[in-house]
Amino acid sequence: MPRSKSFKKRTSACLAVCCLAARTTSAYFVISEPTRDTQWTIGTPNPVRWNKGVDDGISLFDVEMARLSVEGLTLVARNVPARNTSLNILLQDVPPGDDYFLIFMNSTHGLMYATSPRFTVAPASTSSGKSSSPAVAGVETVTVSGAPNPTQPFATTFAALGNGGVLPSWGSAGHAWGMGSVLVGCLLGAAWTLR
Repeated sequence: MPRSKSFKKRTSACLAVCCLAARTTSAYFVISEPTRDTQWTIGTPNPVRWNKGVDDGISLFDVEMARLSVEGLTLVARNVPARNTSLNILLQDVPPGDDYFLIFMNSTHGLMYATSPRFTVAPASTSSGKSSSPAVAGVETVTVSGAPNPTQPFATTFAALGNGGVLPSWGSAGHAWGMGSVLVGCLLGAAWTLR
């Protein structure tokens, strides 16, 4: 009886150490622009900016735009390279409203990475007290037109990355340490069990 309790404690400790050692990702993905006080104007490029974790395994994501009061979804850009930190969106013939928000996700697998705060889309002739940042120079501009319609294809599809954007590179030191820790933990668990 004491031997089985000892085995259970050792196995549990080994599994806990392996799980902690294998955790090499940092989940951090924040849309920094647009903010709650942002007003996008139809007919001008509007900036989107984000910050994300370095070793999170996300190399591509999709950008979608939605509204809170109206059903529907606008598919903006597919396969956006996550290494970029900004993108411009030019709105044409989009219904004005103060309840828009952006969604960064992997639409193939349904994984949502981040959502923006609610922001306003105003007609070209309107000016209000809300801020409107200038477009980011030197980055892609995606043109979106029409009312939300999830059956329409993405307005822009970026080229996929060389590794398909699916799996992270196994050449990083963090992954090597994680896999090595798991292997050592398994060997120690086997040695304790057979002892």
